[in-house]
Amino acid sequence: MARGVIPKIWLEATAARLGFDLCGVAPADLDPQNRDHYLWWLNQGFHGEMEYMKRFERQDIRLLMPDVRSVICMGMNYHSDHPLSIECPDPMHGWIARYGWGDDYHDVMRERMEQLVEQIRAEAGEGFEAKIYVDTGPLLERAAAWAAGLGWIAKNTCLINEGIGSWFFLGAILTNLDLEPGLPAPDRCGTCTRCIDACPTSAITEPYVLDATRCISYYTIEVKGAIPEPMRPQMGRHVFGCDICQDVCPWNRAAPVSLLPAFQPRPIPQAHSNAPETAFNPPLELLAELSEEQFLEVFRGSPVRRPKYRGFLRNVAVAMGNSHDPKFRPILARLGNHADSLVREHARWALAQLETPDE
Repeated sequence: MARGVIPKIWLEATAARLGFDLCGVAPADLDPQNRDHYLWWLNQGFHGEMEYMKRFERQDIRLLMPDVRSVICMGMNYHSDHPLSIECPDPMHGWIARYGWGDDYHDVMRERMEQLVEQIRAEAGEGFEAKIYVDTGPLLERAAAWAAGLGWIAKNTCLINEGIGSWFFLGAILTNLDLEPGLPAPDRCGTCTRCIDACPTSAITEPYVLDATRCISYYTIEVKGAIPEPMRPQMGRHVFGCDICQDVCPWNRAAPVSLLPAFQPRPIPQAHSNAPETAFNPPLELLAELSEEQFLEVFRGSPVRRPKYRGFLRNVAVAMGNSHDPKFRPILARLGNHADSLVREHARWALAQLETPDE
């Protein structure tokens, strides 16, 4: 199909009507620098246990769609009107990463992207082909979004948009349409190193390099087995993901707030109260009391289910240990006799930390 069959202004306006905050087009060819950096990152072993990161298709999207000519990139703001993790550091409460407070972004974005595809199909006519990816396939979304002009890849490796910061999800549509591409966004991190300085585990080893095997998000979400003991004290009160490197970023100081109900903190019922807590900064005691059935129900359609119940309790136990508060001794003693060996081991480790003064 000829270039310009879908005008840029029409595409952006249609995406905006569907609730997307950002929209741009990248060429099908991956920038060589991004590809080489990605291969170097893999060779360093920084992906850890995330074997899916090694899929060869990430180097050439034509392996995903042979006729691809353009990549339509979208961003959707999920920043809600609640304090940052660095503004409420109470060790008695567990931190769930901001993106996990509401509904699973995969589902929220995909539904709207399917609507966008259908509207493009109606406009483009016969011969239109498209494939949708929302962080679910071997695609380097940030590299494509950078090429489309949605933002720059920052020193903490998040994508930052000058207007809305970094609190947004990415999605991509591969298409055989020859669309007008955007221009790559310039890097505006400057000399700032706040994200590097703030990371409690030194996971950002140097500007633009994230070692996942040091990252709190990696251990609380991706790792399915035991968390290495040297890492546990550094995890603080995090039970699902970590927001610190985005919390301290100056570009997020004036980040707009999303009003989408899907991204607001979901309620977590309390056994002895009619007033539920929410996924924003919930008490550790409440999280530990959830049965597996309650966990699955409370976090139905939520990213928080990704580490599964055993991984969730593992993380809660570590956070309790890091609190050094004897209040959690009865709960950890109970978890120390849990049927699952992973939960038992981390609960017993946490119990030992309660005997150690917080330094």
